[in-house]
Amino acid sequence: MNMETIPDVSIPYLMVMDVYPGATPEKVMEDVSMPIEKAVEGLEDVKAVYSNSYSNMSNIQVEYEYGIDMGEAKRELQSALDTVNLPEAAQEPTVTAISMNMMPVAALSVSSTKEDIVELTSTVEEIILPKIEKIDGVASAKITGQHIEEVDLTYNKAKMSEFGLTEDKVKEMIQASNMAVSLGLYEFEEGEEAVAVDGKFVTTEELKNMMIPVTPSEQNPTPFVKLSEITDIKTVGKVESVSRTNGDNAIAIQIVKEQQANTVDVVDSVKKLIKEEKSKIDGLVIDVSLDQGKPIEESVTTMIEKAVFGGLIAVLIILLFLRDFKSTVISIISIPVSIFMALLLLNWMDITLNIMTLGAITVAIGRVIDDSIVVVENIYRRLHLKEEKLNGRALIREATIEMFKPILSSTLVTVAVFAPLIFVGGMVGELFAPFALTMTFALGASLIVAITIVPALSHFLFKKKLYSEKTEGSHKEAGKLSNWYKGILNKSLNHKIITSLLAVILLAGSLALTPIIGFSFMGSEEDKVMYLTYTPEAGELKEETLANVEELEEEMLKRDYIDIVQISVTENADPMMAMAGGAGGALMYLIFDPEMENFPEVREDIEDYVADIGQSGEWKSQNFSSMSGAENEVSYTFYSEDLNKLNKAVKMAEDVMKKNDHLEDVSSSAKDAFVEHTFNVDQNELLKYGLTTGQIVMMLNPAKGDDVLTTIEKEGDTLDVIVQQEQTKQPKSVDDILARQVPTALGTTMPLSELVKVEEGTTLNTLARSKGEYYATVSGKVIGDDISKATSEVQKDIDMLDMPKGVTVGVAGVQADMTETFTQLGAAMLAAIAIVYFILVVTFREGVAPFAILFSLPFAVIGSFVGLLIAGETISVSVMMGLLMLIGIVVTNAIVLVDRIIHMERAGMSMREAILEAGATRLRPILMTAIATIGALIPLAVGSGGGGLISKGLGITVIGGLTSSTLLTLIIVPIVYEVLSKIFKKNRKEVVEN
Repeated sequence: MNMETIPDVSIPYLMVMDVYPGATPEKVMEDVSMPIEKAVEGLEDVKAVYSNSYSNMSNIQVEYEYGIDMGEAKRELQSALDTVNLPEAAQEPTVTAISMNMMPVAALSVSSTKEDIVELTSTVEEIILPKIEKIDGVASAKITGQHIEEVDLTYNKAKMSEFGLTEDKVKEMIQASNMAVSLGLYEFEEGEEAVAVDGKFVTTEELKNMMIPVTPSEQNPTPFVKLSEITDIKTVGKVESVSRTNGDNAIAIQIVKEQQANTVDVVDSVKKLIKEEKSKIDGLVIDVSLDQGKPIEESVTTMIEKAVFGGLIAVLIILLFLRDFKSTVISIISIPVSIFMALLLLNWMDITLNIMTLGAITVAIGRVIDDSIVVVENIYRRLHLKEEKLNGRALIREATIEMFKPILSSTLVTVAVFAPLIFVGGMVGELFAPFALTMTFALGASLIVAITIVPALSHFLFKKKLYSEKTEGSHKEAGKLSNWYKGILNKSLNHKIITSLLAVILLAGSLALTPIIGFSFMGSEEDKVMYLTYTPEAGELKEETLANVEELEEEMLKRDYIDIVQISVTENADPMMAMAGGAGGALMYLIFDPEMENFPEVREDIEDYVADIGQSGEWKSQNFSSMSGAENEVSYTFYSEDLNKLNKAVKMAEDVMKKNDHLEDVSSSAKDAFVEHTFNVDQNELLKYGLTTGQIVMMLNPAKGDDVLTTIEKEGDTLDVIVQQEQTKQPKSVDDILARQVPTALGTTMPLSELVKVEEGTTLNTLARSKGEYYATVSGKVIGDDISKATSEVQKDIDMLDMPKGVTVGVAGVQADMTETFTQLGAAMLAAIAIVYFILVVTFREGVAPFAILFSLPFAVIGSFVGLLIAGETISVSVMMGLLMLIGIVVTNAIVLVDRIIHMERAGMSMREAILEAGATRLRPILMTAIATIGALIPLAVGSGGGGLISKGLGITVIGGLTSSTLLTLIIVPIVYEVLSKIFKKNRKEVVEN
């Protein structure tokens, strides 16, 4: 089976990226983002469209409804984009699916003790990269920090004017000569043959020796001149992007896997390949700077260990209770068989072995054994009864049939509890589907085992006893514990009001603990890796960015608990960078010593350090880990059609949130504005001098792209020939630009200041839009685990603000996810209780007994909340899952008890006698199943590790809830049963069983 951290969740987002060189954010927004928004908003299943316009780049996120076919959505989006008219300078928009698989599963850092960067680049590009790309399951491998070559061609202006040549003419000649064309098929006498003309330059020398036709003159009588005489041609190498590992230049390789591929297999294959290459190539050093396979293997191993330990504890508990080796063997056979059957079905359905499926197995171990225990215990008990009339096969058959109804209904109930999970929408629904399926398969299998394999094994192992004569007193009907419980139950039934009041007070007390326990979204989980991204300030130069990055890099290298500091600085727009905030930024991985103890504190310390570093740009800690979702963050989104009002509202909210003691790192997405100088042009004035606006734009445009003249071949590689344009000195201020001389059609020149009027304003670094309005987010990180407390305080402050007119506020971040998920899980619980009641009514063919059984549910909360309080856990999605499971598990015990009461009433006992007899008889199986389930969950509740969802919180919830509900079930359910039966005057003696 494939191993993954979490189930394959399709994230309903598509991202459209478009690069528009040299444009300001406003220009990008008007010419690129808004046309794309309009084209996309009307598409089917589109929930929301968010656009971010940066300088030079537009990034649009399209959010869809959960559960739709994303492949089809991508095709529709692509065809919608084909209809959009974009400016000529803008590139073709690219569409990428945002998925868990966008992040690299492995990153390598390659350096060498023997080769320089040029040789190393060819080693990586020619040997290592092709081999990595051939590995099964690798979707792409990207390299940064490599050495690239190009041919620079610089015109010699003086020489060219001697020969009467212009740049354009030379350019045309080169492009016209450097081509290879197939002329097609000619019909010769011998038959058809193909003819082609090839004039491609193969080397730099050929390019230098190209002849350019000129008009002969006295100085130059020949009608040709060599290209090298009028230009300077040289091959240059440069490193395109910066990549360093532990301070040394290195080539970084980032490997992304295919959607269906198995992360662990892909990473293992890459590691194996590296090992081989290192042994073959002298001096090659390859570090794995990112490994997503290791945490998966670790969490899977941890879960398997917990499952095995849990199983062993359950076995020990059964042995202690039954004090009979054969009975224990029969009971525990259901663990391996049920789990094996569940895994077979999961494999058949192509579901991976992940934290959710393994978590379900860990949790199910305690529960799959229940049905078998109940059947074995009943067979064993009847074997030793003095008044038992049956023996042999008949006894086993009767004892199994007697328990069939309660175990069938309790299994159906436990499975039914998970049914509503399928309707919990969104990510949580997709995450929990494999969990629910695994539980269902395992429990279904355990029921089959209990009514087939268990009776068969009992017949085989108890043969001697089954067919021998009964000896007096070999087995007491009820032990000391049963008799003691009988006495307590009788007293409770005689003092119903006091007992019930005590139980209700306990319940109310535990519910009052909720504010102290607090709420959070996901349980915490850690992997000792940090990702820091750097977003340059508006208008920051590349040199400053590199200096800022270097400063932090040096600081991190000093810290001895960090094993690897890997840094990449990119110039161009990269989708991964866009997710982290715009192009031209940097990404730093910090990989910590796996043995270090206090990782959370260290992580917080580094986050504080980068927040207060005081550089021009902004460092941010990103959580790309698989389960991240949003971290514990409170976030508000403001919408408005007026940018000034929006910025005012954001500033107000930011100030309020900064004052709150529960929040830190408060920041807003409305970043600093660039100062913008608008040159207003008077068309008529320009026409007097024979000028157009276009000419002025061309003259002033700072972003001149590389002018690729042609390409040549070098050792199998294609090199671009770039025309080196005269680098005009960078203006130091706006006055420098205004002083620039503009040549007019009249042959004169005049300063730009006489042709334009200057207006000073501001333009934003990033323009974000959604639903046709501008939006900005203000967010802060919650200190501590209790998100709900922090949020409610912030909410009060925000509500009191006097917002500018036309600004609307929405809650985003974790609080929004939490509210939605908790509401859905709450609804799933109510639906589960309704389904449980329905199943019980069908099973018992009456409404009173099932109602008494449901009274065991509320008391599960007591133990759960007390347990969470002691363990210092908060109420999270994981805890909600635990409570949902408890509904199924708790009801099981009550069913076994009530079924016996009804059975004894129909056999002719009075109600009180039947209750006391059933209590004494069923005490042992109830305690056994409850304690076995608790025992199986102890490793989950005690150990650390495991996933963010199947975590300590879930274990504690189930253990605490099962403890309190079992103890109270044994008292409260009989009381409710007796009271309701008297009110509804139920006389079960008259109902004759068929």
